[in-house]
Amino acid sequence: MQHKCKVTVIRKELFEDLQKEHLADPKSGVCPFYEVGQEFTFERYGGKDDFWREGNGAHCAEAWDCISRYIYTALQGGAIMRGWTNDERKMIACCNDGTRPVIFKIERQDYKVLYIDGISCSKCEQRIADRLMRLENVTQVVFDQERKFAEVFVDNDVPDTALKEAVASCGAYAVTKID
Repeated sequence: MQHKCKVTVIRKELFEDLQKEHLADPKSGVCPFYEVGQEFTFERYGGKDDFWREGNGAHCAEAWDCISRYIYTALQGGAIMRGWTNDERKMIACCNDGTRPVIFKIERQDYKVLYIDGISCSKCEQRIADRLMRLENVTQVVFDQERKFAEVFVDNDVPDTALKEAVASCGAYAVTKID
């Protein structure tokens, strides 16, 4: 099983009274770095390692300081906040800015990588994706043509044999490797 981490900006707050009382610029306003609805996906598979490259200006340092530990935990397949949230794969966290905090939803995404022989077109991919989506606990199938594999996202583990059988039932395709 592999893991990605999706981070979504769900809210931006502004405490004008605190800015007026404590800041050098009492009209600083809301955080200019993030926008509500922005999504960032982190992964560490197939030659990608987004986690270690994100510090180069892609995120505000204050926010990164607060959310990076949860992202790292998710990428390792760990419980982001077991016992605290109603789903250990999710966490709500905010940055350190006390006058204009940004609130993030952090989600661990579990998936398996399938290397499949015999795929020659997008119709093949769609046929296989449709069949895999009928399996219990499969939530999404994404083909990565550049890296030549399919990512099968799951809510709970799906046996490798079930994945292989689903692909084989679509025609002359064979799963050669599952990570």
